[in-house]
Amino acid sequence: MAKKWTNKNLPGALHFITANCDKRFEVFRTERNCLLFFETIRQLKDQRPFKLIAYVAMRDHCHLIVNPRDGAITDLTGAIKGLTARRIIDSSPPGSFLIERPSPDGANHQVWQDSFKAFPLWSDWMIWQKINYIHNNPLNARLAKSAAEYRWSSFNAFYFGSSEPLPVDKDWWWPDDVKKLEIAAAEWRREISDKTSAKKG
Repeated sequence: MAKKWTNKNLPGALHFITANCDKRFEVFRTERNCLLFFETIRQLKDQRPFKLIAYVAMRDHCHLIVNPRDGAITDLTGAIKGLTARRIIDSSPPGSFLIERPSPDGANHQVWQDSFKAFPLWSDWMIWQKINYIHNNPLNARLAKSAAEYRWSSFNAFYFGSSEPLPVDKDWWWPDDVKKLEIAAAEWRREISDKTSAKKG
């Protein structure tokens, strides 16, 4: 079976991220938490180079399409989740997001599930399928009657140039992304070939 690239740092590709809230708690039901989430992303964009193509904050999860300059999707997603969680916990009433047992790192609170999914996108079809999926998510969940009506997605930023809640990047690619993808694809083919040879041996 071909190797899946889920959660693989893949320089040169866009990445479709899905992150769920712990126990699917509706963290983003409140305006305050949504604003904190997007403010965190805004500040991270000032600190580290990544393209933001599309996004949506649903009540108990979020989706993003991003292209980190260094391809380090696991680091970027970890930073988004970690900083968002810290700010949401600090601004919430005492006792919010407590967990029964401290985590191995000593944390007593948890906003996000530990894991997340990051799927690489490099074809036009895949990219547009995920963009449309993101913008239709609130409609499918019956949170809005139209994509433009839902406040916490990139629909208005993407199609009408709005800066709220966050602007999006119209230029999705970095200058050397094609070369990066060629290198990544060659490495992937070598891994598949090595695994196939090992099974035959």
